[in-house]
Amino acid sequence: MEITIIHGQGHKGSTYHITTMIKERLIDKKTKVHEYFMPKDAPGFCVGCFQCMEKGEEYCPQADKVQNIVESMLSSEIIIIDSPTYCLEMTGQLKTLFDHLGYMWLSHRPKEEMFSKTGIVLSTAAGIGANRVTKTIKKQMSWWGIPKIYRIHFNVNAASWKDVPEKIKGKITQKVNEVSENIEDDIGKDKFNIKIRLLFNIMRKMQQSNTWNMTDRSYWEEKNWLKTARPWR
Repeated sequence: MEITIIHGQGHKGSTYHITTMIKERLIDKKTKVHEYFMPKDAPGFCVGCFQCMEKGEEYCPQADKVQNIVESMLSSEIIIIDSPTYCLEMTGQLKTLFDHLGYMWLSHRPKEEMFSKTGIVLSTAAGIGANRVTKTIKKQMSWWGIPKIYRIHFNVNAASWKDVPEKIKGKITQKVNEVSENIEDDIGKDKFNIKIRLLFNIMRKMQQSNTWNMTDRSYWEEKNWLKTARPWR
């Protein structure tokens, strides 16, 4: 099994510690883990050149870093993305990565590998906002076609992991165990998400009349998605 972990920050605070708890529950000696830290492993800011949309993702000026992360995600059964809460939202450095992945949305050139994966989204906040952050990250991953995404969010009432109250740490452990057990049951099973399949079919109709972006249109034609084939089993 392979797991890709994308940390929306470089420091190892409360969010990082919860992600590590999940990782240690899921991996064994045979598990290959791809782990990235923003901003160290992130591309620079998207400059809006539209090369990824109009010509192909390999034409992005930052393609080396972007595609390194994408290839890891495509080969992994589980994708974990975390971010501490900054001003009620995800970190800017994580949003920078997402900005480079718009070409993978259902409306453009989704990767069929994504339709069988499990996602986990995590966030913590010293005060409020962690729930909102996980919703935002989940929305990004849903537009890649990932059918099953778990959210873990906690307002930890502390600025560092060592200061998190033991009562809250107990609740975190309970949630980590619950999600880990569900994921272990999910591995190898088909995952059905009616909302994503409906969105795919809406985008399929759009691509059938697409005359404005032939890179997208040709991609759907090559996959035979405009006819009978679908990206899920």
